Amino acid sequence: MGEKKIRFGVSLGGDVEDLPRIVDRLESAGLDSIWFSELVYTPAVDPFAGMAFTLGRTERLKVGTSVAVLPGRNPVLVAKALASLAALGPKRVLPAFGLRPASPTEWDLFPVPDGKRAAVFDEALAVVRAVLTGDEVTFDGTYFQLSAVSLGIRPPVPVDIWLGGSAPAAFRRIGRLADGWLGSFLTPAEAGAARESIERAAADAGRAIEPDHFGLSLGVADGGLRDEIAAAIRTRRPDVDPADLVAGDWAQLHGQLDGLIAAGLSKFVIRPVGDTPSDEFIDRFIEELLPRQN
Repeated sequence: MGEKKIRFGVSLGGDVEDLPRIVDRLESAGLDSIWFSELVYTPAVDPFAGMAFTLGRTERLKVGTSVAVLPGRNPVLVAKALASLAALGPKRVLPAFGLRPASPTEWDLFPVPDGKRAAVFDEALAVVRAVLTGDEVTFDGTYFQLSAVSLGIRPPVPVDIWLGGSAPAAFRRIGRLADGWLGSFLTPAEAGAARESIERAAADAGRAIEPDHFGLSLGVADGGLRDEIAAAIRTRRPDVDPADLVAGDWAQLHGQLDGLIAAGLSKFVIRPVGDTPSDEFIDRFIEELLPRQN
């Protein structure tokens, strides 16, 4: 088995009007990918619109979601969007889906029956996969029913679907259903244990996930973690030192990456934490991380 490909992508939640300049800069610098988060009540671009815009403006830059919400969306329409994007940008579309938005204020935008979010997620993912084949699909589920339908578009190469999640139930789902994992807010030791859990779940389901399809979304500040950021991290993970989850500077990020790569991860989505200007962050990203790609 060959060496895992270490790759770094950028996630920037800035104003939508900054996107053309940022995309041009990432493409010209030879970066691997740009990732769009589901941040509805913010100035950030919608993930699917951001992916489409970027594909149309570039020739090489890959696009991904980190992560988009699947339950609460119609999976046939999700698949149509992905098939269209994949036809326009073959091998450049990297969807990653999660259970719900990061912000509780946006949860009601993705309605599912009470207590059924995980079940809807599993069924929606099965629908997306089925109709992405381009074949005629009949599906008789609890939440979705299809009768001999086809999107009329077959992606030129299959679309890998990654899932987010950082809990045991998510790891089981990823092993059973996903092509890869993009986690967040985990230490290197936790991420390594997560990878092993996912691989066990995949083996139990009679399948395997490619060894270089394990990744993590990471934040990096410039000049240390501000008190309010550290407090927000503690709210989410009170059991861990915030500095073990979000790097206070680039040297700390390199330390985290060393641990994560040793734990078997090879794909990383890096986002700025705090108010570092996007151009400054991209300059530093290029300087610090491009040499680490293989």
